[in-house]
Amino acid sequence: MASIDQFGLDVGIYGPLAEPETITTLARFAEEAGFESIWLADHVVFPASFDSRYPFSATGDFPAPTSDPLLEPIAAMGVLAGATKRLRIGTAVLIIPYRNPVLLARMLITIDQFSGGRVILGAGVGWLKEEFNLLGVDFHQRGAMAEEYTQAIIQLWTRENPEFEGKYVSFKDVAFEPKPVQRPHIPI
Repeated sequence: MASIDQFGLDVGIYGPLAEPETITTLARFAEEAGFESIWLADHVVFPASFDSRYPFSATGDFPAPTSDPLLEPIAAMGVLAGATKRLRIGTAVLIIPYRNPVLLARMLITIDQFSGGRVILGAGVGWLKEEFNLLGVDFHQRGAMAEEYTQAIIQLWTRENPEFEGKYVSFKDVAFEPKPVQRPHIPI
């Protein structure tokens, strides 16, 4: 039989309960109750209206009003790393093409360092075409971008002298320290 330490809790960073005090209270509750992890979804901005169908409901309707509060998951992870001591903190899922991969690698390493190695990166490609448009990211290239960005991030996290040459991101002669607490890298 499964025990609570095998489960995670979504702390809801968008929707009617997306308030800092509520989220930190939920995270502390999860830790005290013995949950293994907490999870944060990813949206950066909601269009006032959109035609995209939400892929996780039979009707295609998004489960929350887009006018509800919306918090950014990477910033929230940093706060929650400080508000907890044991819980793993993961994204379910982070839309990889939304953020520059070098900056994303740095942000996640920083949280991994401060948390003592409790970060989990759930990586995804996204579904809301109108959000991609608002962010200036090509919706039709999201799969290729996510794959390439993920490989670039791994290079930064694991190589002493990281280099990467791709269609969407390239770098060389980069100093990238510290490396993740977790080896060989933050779980993806």
